Amino acid sequence: MATVSPLVPASQVLRRTFRAFTSTMRPAGYHGDYQGDVGFFEGWYVKLVSADRSARVAVIPGIFKGGRDGEDEAFVQVLDGVTGESWYEVFPASEFAGDARRFDVRVGGNRFGEGGLEVDLPASGLRGAVRFTDPLDPWPVTLTEPGVMGRYAWVPVMECYHGLVSFGHGLEGTLTLGGRELDFTGGRGYLEKDWGRAFPQGYVWMQTNHFRTPGASLSASIATIPWGRTSFQGFIVGLRLPDAGVESGAAAGTSGLHKFATYTGARTTALDIDDDEVRWTMRARSGEELRLVAERRRGGLLHAPVRTQMHRRVEETLDARVRVELVAPDGRVLFSDTGEAAGLEVHGDLEGLIALGSRG
Repeated sequence: MATVSPLVPASQVLRRTFRAFTSTMRPAGYHGDYQGDVGFFEGWYVKLVSADRSARVAVIPGIFKGGRDGEDEAFVQVLDGVTGESWYEVFPASEFAGDARRFDVRVGGNRFGEGGLEVDLPASGLRGAVRFTDPLDPWPVTLTEPGVMGRYAWVPVMECYHGLVSFGHGLEGTLTLGGRELDFTGGRGYLEKDWGRAFPQGYVWMQTNHFRTPGASLSASIATIPWGRTSFQGFIVGLRLPDAGVESGAAAGTSGLHKFATYTGARTTALDIDDDEVRWTMRARSGEELRLVAERRRGGLLHAPVRTQMHRRVEETLDARVRVELVAPDGRVLFSDTGEAAGLEVHGDLEGLIALGSRG
């Protein structure tokens, strides 16, 4: 029979277990309150693209807890996807607040939530407010698959967890940045998040919801996932397609969320990365195939977490293009389109990441 250490009361263990359970079922909310005295980070990626795509900005509020070996800090990062400039503004950890039930975050006087954001950031000069004009459109959450990570969300020893808070939503409002006025009214937003101990050793991430097909959205990531004393190549891809229609590039019967992930039994059949492109093909158990080709562009540097600090530098662009082709088992092309204003990160030990796939 299992016993509880006298240093940790049983009631505290039960409370922490309950909070971990409810938090897993609410991936958009803040997960840091029950983590204990260990290194931890959490950040929400808020992407804003204007109607004419001339303004592309990512704003990332978050918290880093250094545990016993590092210092705590709250932060807001800003990436100007047009100029490639980026800023990292630090706040005392005491000026961070997050709701465990929903996306509702405060960092200093800056607010981020389900209805939009209000910012006043001296370092970058980013000021103003943008409202989300549609309800957020998250990856579905069920007991067996609580969000984008599927059953892996229940594994308590993952290095990094991921949440997809909204595939896309409308925008209204204006921000100023570097003396320029950026009007996002009629534009399109996207929202996701990460939390855990550190980012993976090597990974590729891409996202776009600016296709010729209105309402289409892609989010895709592949990474080296630590697993005990070994590692594996894990990936999560969601292609959200609208109802087929006159303006749609999708074939009839293909609307909805197409999932390609390690936990669904899908597998990567090809992954090639060079200075110009990422070429990635995957196949579902059903035989359906997804082909992605991302054109790499120069971007700005963002801060990413390691176990004791928040200052690993990662290049990200908001100016990539992703060609997407969804193919039926019988070879019919179900969807073919190119996403613009795409976010793209290609970072770390890419040779190791590719090699893990070749072993499988």
